Amino acid sequence: AERPAMAVILETSLGDIFLDLYVDKCPKACENFLKLCKIKYYNNNIIFNVQKDFLAQTGCPEGTGRAGDSIWGIMYGKQARFFDDEIHDNLKPKLGSVCMANTGKNLNGSQFFIALGNELTSIEGKYTVFGEVPEGEDGEEALKKINQAFCDDNNRPIQNIRIRHTVVIDDPFPDPKQLADYIPDRSPEAKPDKHDVDRIADYENALNRHEGKTEEQVDAELKKATAKSQAEVLTIIGDLPSAEVKPMETDLFVCKLNPVTTSEDLETIFSQFGEIKSCEVVKDWKTGDSLQYAFIEFEERDSCERAYFKMENALIDDRRIHVDFSQSVAKLWGAWRKGDRKGLQQGFAGNAQSQQYRKRDGRDRGDKNPKNKRFKGEDRDRGRDRGERDRARDKGRDRDRGRDRDRNRDRDRGRDGGRDRDRRRDRDRDRDKGRDRRREGSRERDRRRR
Repeated sequence: AERPAMAVILETSLGDIFLDLYVDKCPKACENFLKLCKIKYYNNNIIFNVQKDFLAQTGCPEGTGRAGDSIWGIMYGKQARFFDDEIHDNLKPKLGSVCMANTGKNLNGSQFFIALGNELTSIEGKYTVFGEVPEGEDGEEALKKINQAFCDDNNRPIQNIRIRHTVVIDDPFPDPKQLADYIPDRSPEAKPDKHDVDRIADYENALNRHEGKTEEQVDAELKKATAKSQAEVLTIIGDLPSAEVKPMETDLFVCKLNPVTTSEDLETIFSQFGEIKSCEVVKDWKTGDSLQYAFIEFEERDSCERAYFKMENALIDDRRIHVDFSQSVAKLWGAWRKGDRKGLQQGFAGNAQSQQYRKRDGRDRGDKNPKNKRFKGEDRDRGRDRGERDRARDKGRDRDRGRDRDRNRDRDRGRDGGRDRDRRRDRDRDRDKGRDRRREGSRERDRRRR
């Protein structure tokens, strides 16, 4: 049997794996593998399919098993994406064998697998065996760890196993001229990616993620993780435009107000700390009564902070108010729903200079002399208009109900008329049958008399 030559080291998250390649028996597969290692194609690839005592599959850049090109496909295009099998009777898969993972006969790309057992008769003669993990090397220990990995129902490891780096020790094949364009100056850096979202990352301690950390650090991490998961849920159900959205740093939330305190009163009081862009006491949309809390937006962040420190527990209209930084992203969400992505991006950075935030209820909050200034009576007019709209809507619903009753009544009448016709038809049929029987009886009597 041919003695393979040591050619590549795979540095994985579970240890180094040394690979010997059959460069004489399988030149195409070995050249493809070596050149892909040279251009760092396998760096950061995950081992996405682990079947205990059977195989561990990798080499897909997407981590799904449905992607990957040969080195010729990368250099020359999709028409050269695959290359032919190199199957030999004396090269059968065994524990530690390195095989190409094809999608059919002569359809080899970049994906490969390493055998994790010896009972592999089901794949003999189907896949190109182009290398092996030599016995007695450290790679055997890494293979044992991979074989013992916990996996889900799709054979995907619960904790990611990655190829962090590939080292080419010996390459007997000359490099094509085009290959130099694909060889990076340095190895790609390992960064968290989409595969670390729903899995335990390869660099994490799967048994104790908080090992070696202080209680404060663990508490901070747990709070951050909880907040992130809650934001993801709100994004899914549509309450947030994005999980990364942050509240405006120039907004204050004021509560425990006296019902008689108006927006103009608050704006006058808080304007001593800086320019105010908007100040609004939130009111009941039906009655127009104050809900006793308000939002104040400042022009600058420093002004907002000064107001926060100075006005907490201040006395306004015989009430001790509470002041805090606003956690609402309603304005950003409103901009998102209206299709204003630019304003939302500015909200991410805490910048409140976008013009769509300056207007509310037809008033430009950045204008010191607004032309469309609201008066106190406008709130009552607005409540009156809403009441009229509600009454008009109720009248429309009553008309719809009346039409539905008339339609149902007509349908019932038509159904009853059809039933009456059926009854008359049945009576006529019974009457005809009786007449026919009487005639038949008269004829029978006549025959007997004769």
